[in-house]
Amino acid sequence: MILDHLSRADRYRAVAPGIAAALELLRTADVAALADGRNAIDGDRLYAMLNRYRTKPPAEAVWESHRKYIDVQYVVRGEEWMGYVPLDRAPAVKSPYDAGRDVIFYEPGADGFVMSAGQFAVFFPEDIHAPGLVAGMPTDVVKIVVKVAVG
Repeated sequence: MILDHLSRADRYRAVAPGIAAALELLRTADVAALADGRNAIDGDRLYAMLNRYRTKPPAEAVWESHRKYIDVQYVVRGEEWMGYVPLDRAPAVKSPYDAGRDVIFYEPGADGFVMSAGQFAVFFPEDIHAPGLVAGMPTDVVKIVVKVAVG
């Protein structure tokens, strides 16, 4: 897992070509030009999703991980608490892996961090995460999630 501010994205260019492409997309993205939902970038290898939502209480958290994609999540506006647990400390599996949706759901974890506007997080397949949670008071969030195919 990587957490940083987009202004320091150049530090991560060598991690993987797909992550470098995702971070460059986020640095240059015109949010007004993106449609809500899925936006094609490079077919199924790289695509972006523009999400707008109100943060929800921790009791409504959806803890998940993916096998086929790395998530690069960038907060454009607002603030949220992001649940995070490394796979080696995984809570119990709630729903087994669904290959069609590329997701495993887990029972709730307890760790996490606050993400504010301008910050991004990179979640690899070994990173369980629960996005969109309230950090203090409920707030409206605009977020871009770039999905980067593994391998």
